Amino acid sequence: MRDEPGATAVPLSLPRRRLPRPPGRRIAVKLLFLAVLAATFAAQAVGALMPHVPLLLAASAGSLAAEGVLYRWQRGMVSLFAKSHADVTVRHVLRDLLLVVGLLRLGEQHREGVYAPLVAGLLVLYALHWSIQAVSVLVRRTRTLPVVTRNIDTSALRLTPAPPALLRRPGPRLAVFGLPATAGLLATAATDAPAYGVAGLALSLGAALTGLGALLLRLLPGRRPAGEQEVLDWFDAWLARYRPTVGLYFSGGASSAYQANMWLEPLARLDGRPVIVLRERHMVQRIAATDIPVVCLPKVSTLMRLEHSTLRVLLHPSNSGKTSQVLRIPTIKHAFVNHGESDKLSSCNPYAKAYDEVWVAGPAARERYALAEVGVEDKDVVEIGRPQLDAVRPYAGPPAPGAFTTVLYAPTWEGWDGNPGNTSVVEAGENLVRALLADPGVRLLYKPHPLTGSVDPRARAADLRIRELVRAANRERGGPRPDVSAATALARRAAELDRLTAAGFRPAADQAERMLRQPAPEAGRAAAVRRAEAAWEEAYWASLPGWEHQVVTDARPPLYACFNRADLLISDVSSVISDFLASGKPYAVANTSGLAEDVFRKSFPTVAAATVLEPDASGVPALLAAVRRPERDELAQERAALALRLLGPAEPPSRERFAGAVRDLCAAAGEHRTRRAERLAADLAVPGPRLETGTTPLATGGVERAGHPVD
Repeated sequence: MRDEPGATAVPLSLPRRRLPRPPGRRIAVKLLFLAVLAATFAAQAVGALMPHVPLLLAASAGSLAAEGVLYRWQRGMVSLFAKSHADVTVRHVLRDLLLVVGLLRLGEQHREGVYAPLVAGLLVLYALHWSIQAVSVLVRRTRTLPVVTRNIDTSALRLTPAPPALLRRPGPRLAVFGLPATAGLLATAATDAPAYGVAGLALSLGAALTGLGALLLRLLPGRRPAGEQEVLDWFDAWLARYRPTVGLYFSGGASSAYQANMWLEPLARLDGRPVIVLRERHMVQRIAATDIPVVCLPKVSTLMRLEHSTLRVLLHPSNSGKTSQVLRIPTIKHAFVNHGESDKLSSCNPYAKAYDEVWVAGPAARERYALAEVGVEDKDVVEIGRPQLDAVRPYAGPPAPGAFTTVLYAPTWEGWDGNPGNTSVVEAGENLVRALLADPGVRLLYKPHPLTGSVDPRARAADLRIRELVRAANRERGGPRPDVSAATALARRAAELDRLTAAGFRPAADQAERMLRQPAPEAGRAAAVRRAEAAWEEAYWASLPGWEHQVVTDARPPLYACFNRADLLISDVSSVISDFLASGKPYAVANTSGLAEDVFRKSFPTVAAATVLEPDASGVPALLAAVRRPERDELAQERAALALRLLGPAEPPSRERFAGAVRDLCAAAGEHRTRRAERLAADLAVPGPRLETGTTPLATGGVERAGHPVD
């Protein structure tokens, strides 16, 4: 897993971000809310059974107010109620039921006939509610297509905007549609005037009937999107028309999208016709702005349609359980490109032997696979460098006298294995930051990994304390700020970049509507985005005070932009330090592994040219002195030699080596297809066993029954 820690610095002079409440306080608030909600229902039941009109009215009003508080300030409890089968639908039904009981108890014997129509109307309202829910499920199914796309013209699929979100969410829908009926019943209970209940029910029934009609119209033959087979035929036609040659295959969770995003620009620069192949629907919108066509193929049967396309090579930036499914396609060659290289075991995963080739940055990774003995043969390892590093500017010398020394502290996260050496945040982070902030000539950029604290609560707590240290240092330091024109320029650049990259969906948009709103991009958009990104970065840094420390957490600017601003990197054993070597600048690695320094260096070759810092951060002053005075920098030559081992030679450029590797593997795939076709033709020329009726020979050497390959 690449250890890129996120990106866009947040100016700490803005209002302080509210820290999360302590766990004990959060639990106390939730328990208090549960007690209040339960008390309102209990009081409503007592008021209905006694009967007692003031208590019934007050309890019902309190229950409705609690619902408002729930959706405004306690959103986290919504799922908790749903898991306990006490969702908003159940609560609404219970509230109305208690009102009906109260009405029947309040009325005398001869009044029951007056209230009976109200009860019948309420039952009709709930019947309509469940009818809307059933129809909304049918509508959702017609809009759930077997292929999800971006940057492709889908006008032939008859896609339309999604129904209003209220019609697709049963709980909020019942709460909104049923509110007039509940209010009418409350007024009837208070005044003994059935007309209020009738009016409220009429409004609710009218809203429900309108919603049901709107959904039913979407099921008419001319109003539905294309059916499954029609979509698949359209996809086959698009493949034949576009004729893709190389693709990026990715499957993973939402937080892992950066692993694919780092390969978008190298892929876009290729001469062929690239495509991005995804497996999870939620990933389609998490792929960064790109002009490359994106297709999501959730089902294996749909994925296998790539076998008969022109696609020759798939690049894999990560391993996943679904990777094995696409590896079954024999007409495509597969290359593992990884999402960053480091000395971690994940950089020589045994799964890599499943690919046709393993593409690495330099000789160090080749040696790593050889030493690991995980089944990857040396002939299948191809050195391509790191084509992403073109954005990293080379070392231009130490900071000018009197200028701030910009230090980027970019620790990785704690990982899944509990190894204390994974991240320095827990054991050394605060010490390192204090030592850096103690130097008046330092400007700190703190850039934690986005997964920090996702496994170990101690890492999350340490991260929050580090952020507070930075804020406190800014309050004490102070200084002049850029004038209003800098902020205005940044806002203008941000608006331009958003115009080019933001999809602009409605909150209620579903996947079908997003496909409709993301057709093939206009010519030249990719170049315009690159220019807008560069202009935004310049405006962003210009809008920040040069003396102010920053916490870097958002999507912009990217990690490499922080590299270009830094004079020094402090990090952990991760791919961040490998990439930073492209700059030639000094770097340091925090040793929280418990190993002696010589053992630490020997165990992790990427540390060979680094200054090793102990958890107490005692080496920070000497490190800063070496950065400011190059004559004290004894590791410059070692960094150059290590960069050559890790990243490969500067000539030819990495982008050319990457493109050459793609061409070579595409050629190998073409030759493989030719040999398979020749063998198939030879096999068909020789009389053989008679095939069963209804089967046809496949290029894979198996048979196909009813359109499905048989293994």
